[in-house]
Amino acid sequence: METYTLIVLLLAATIRVATPLLLAAMAGLFSERSGVIDLGLEGKMLGAAFAAAAVSATTGSVWLGLGAGILTAVALALVIGYACITHRGNQVVAGMAVTIMVVGLGPTLGLAWFNLGGQTPQLDGVGQRFTGIVWPWAETAREAPLPGLLYAELLSGQNLLVYFAAALVPFSAWIFYRTRFGLRLRAVGENPHAVDTAGISVNALRYQAVIISGVLCGFAGTYLSTAASSGFVRDMTAGKGYLALAALIFGKWKPWPTLGACLLFAFTDALATRLQGVALPVVGVVPVQFILALPYVLTVLLLAGFVGQAVAPKAIGVPYSKEK
Repeated sequence: METYTLIVLLLAATIRVATPLLLAAMAGLFSERSGVIDLGLEGKMLGAAFAAAAVSATTGSVWLGLGAGILTAVALALVIGYACITHRGNQVVAGMAVTIMVVGLGPTLGLAWFNLGGQTPQLDGVGQRFTGIVWPWAETAREAPLPGLLYAELLSGQNLLVYFAAALVPFSAWIFYRTRFGLRLRAVGENPHAVDTAGISVNALRYQAVIISGVLCGFAGTYLSTAASSGFVRDMTAGKGYLALAALIFGKWKPWPTLGACLLFAFTDALATRLQGVALPVVGVVPVQFILALPYVLTVLLLAGFVGQAVAPKAIGVPYSKEK
């Protein structure tokens, strides 16, 4: 029974860790399916995390914080879009430039506004954070461990953004494969000249995709600072934007396989946390540094070709010009 409880708690931690990865990966899915490389995921998440925490701490409303996080991420997405779509700049450079800018700007503003070493105040007040939603009879259900603990830990007790991320996957799949917008979005990432010939604006479609990416990154960053944590700290994304991009590639730019990749990466992260200080048979206590590196080592191994060749959209990273 103790092992079963440990497994359930590990799965619950996996769901919580996977949420920002999944939101960011879905953001990258919309952008990259339209042909725009989204290396700015990390920066947009970090900017949204700072804006959400700062506004939530100042106003006492997590909903205003969520709005600020989304607006910040969309603004950063539009900067990338303006550089890459309107002026046909290098998409990799634009995404990295935005990320580098936010990495320095967030702590600088935090220090100037709150004088807390680049952090925001702790979000401890009522309504300043997204807290878990307890489902009916969840506490009573714990008395029946086999189905009850699963209900109480996995379904109940998660915050609103976790449920939003779970619903986002089938909704994104429906958009991509069942709607006209999704068909056009996939087409513009494969053959933008054909889309333009059909009288559809390539730039407009790509801007729409970039804005959607910004909105979802806003949710991801807000989750980090107002749900998973109680405020903003320096570099709190810790490479999650790049892990989300790796999950997107591992999932071959499709919603459901990308969900599986996010859960896999999140599981290794949650397992690494559980293994810290635990003595394993034969090997004994594993060094903390090795355990913390597990998710990133797995990412490198998977992307090195152990899981098959991922084929990107044909027009990804290629600025569109009618003259060509």
